[in-house]
Amino acid sequence: MTVQTTHPVDISPIHADERDRDLDPIWRAIVAESRTRANDIHLPISFAFAERLCDAYPDADALVVRVAILLHDTGWARVDESRILSEGFTGDWRKADVRYEHERHGCDIAREVLPPLGYDEGFVTRVTDIIDGHDTRPESHSLEDSLVRDADRLWRFTPAGIALASGWFGLTPAEYCRRLRSEIVPELLTEAAVQMAEAELARSEVLLKTEQLS
Repeated sequence: MTVQTTHPVDISPIHADERDRDLDPIWRAIVAESRTRANDIHLPISFAFAERLCDAYPDADALVVRVAILLHDTGWARVDESRILSEGFTGDWRKADVRYEHERHGCDIAREVLPPLGYDEGFVTRVTDIIDGHDTRPESHSLEDSLVRDADRLWRFTPAGIALASGWFGLTPAEYCRRLRSEIVPELLTEAAVQMAEAELARSEVLLKTEQLS
């Protein structure tokens, strides 16, 4: 069942929110891990969506959500890059071994990065519990888990996400947009994410002229 909200949902074009810079030390700690699989684009955009989702669901622990989305895909940096596209985006890609591998490595990176920055063991465990399975586990275990999963998907609806992912899957932008609407929107777990996805996709389709170039 989609998680509803009574709070306002910001569906305007996504942009950075400079309200605070509290997580800058974590960003600086994962620069090397951001250079694989376009994480230096995927992570900041997903992070921006996560912050909006936290605004729409204030009962969630926003710090857990923000740190988990920041680190969730860093594990790709420790997967053989030649296997990422050959295994992670072809065939039954949702069950590819590399997807389980990147989750395990992401948990390792969180355990390496967070304690030196002052995060205690309990907090780190809450973050790694979300990272472990964010791509492969069929169910969400908490509101925070759901917000991270939705933020991870929402970046795909932006022009940047469409440009990168359509190439990874060997699809045209128009074909990928159709897949987003038919396969990814139904996977979203929160009402706010559905609203954001539909608004972002509508803008992207107009900008990318998917009707004319289909």
